[in-house]
Amino acid sequence: MINLHDVKAGDTVLVDYEGNTVEGQVLEVNREDKQVCVQTGEQEFWYDLDALYAIPLNEDQLLKLKFKKEGTENGNGRIYVRGPFSVKLYELGNGQPATRLDYRDEHREIKESITVNQLQNHYHEMTNFHLE
Repeated sequence: MINLHDVKAGDTVLVDYEGNTVEGQVLEVNREDKQVCVQTGEQEFWYDLDALYAIPLNEDQLLKLKFKKEGTENGNGRIYVRGPFSVKLYELGNGQPATRLDYRDEHREIKESITVNQLQNHYHEMTNFHLE
């Protein structure tokens, strides 16, 4: 399940549709009824929160979002770049996953792994453009 406050129009999420998990794009959020309208392929449908799931952010998802790997992985993690925006996936000293987001002179240190929709929301807040 996904938190309602983490979902915004344009976000990419997974939905449970008739027993199948399908990736889709959020078109609209109804906060009163706690439902989200998601487009999967050609169809749009309203889903309850218990049918929505976040997509963990990993290398495959970053490459799908048109980020490019920068350099080689070292003990400090790996950096992915898209224009002036970069994402660093690494581990803290205790093995806990962490994420660093950089856009020009703005930096965000997140002491946990994040999801694709959370990255899309940070990207929008930092650049004023939606990440697709």
